[in-house]
Amino acid sequence: MDKKNFAFDKVNFILLAIGMVVIIIGFVLMSGGESTTEAYDASIFSPMRIKVAPVVCLLGFVSIIYAIIRKPKN
Repeated sequence: MDKKNFAFDKVNFILLAIGMVVIIIGFVLMSGGESTTEAYDASIFSPMRIKVAPVVCLLGFVSIIYAIIRKPKN
């Protein structure tokens, strides 16, 4: 097949994979212990979970959007 028929090239797929890894890292940063009625866990309000992890996920989504709209070189 001719390479001009593909919408994405190798760089687009690499950027998509990097974006997915960044999003997964963001979700892992958000995970952790939980508070129940018997035990209160104050770490649910840590800055890592409520500030850093959502920004990491947002950067991952932005990089995926860039990878989708990026035009391959001729």
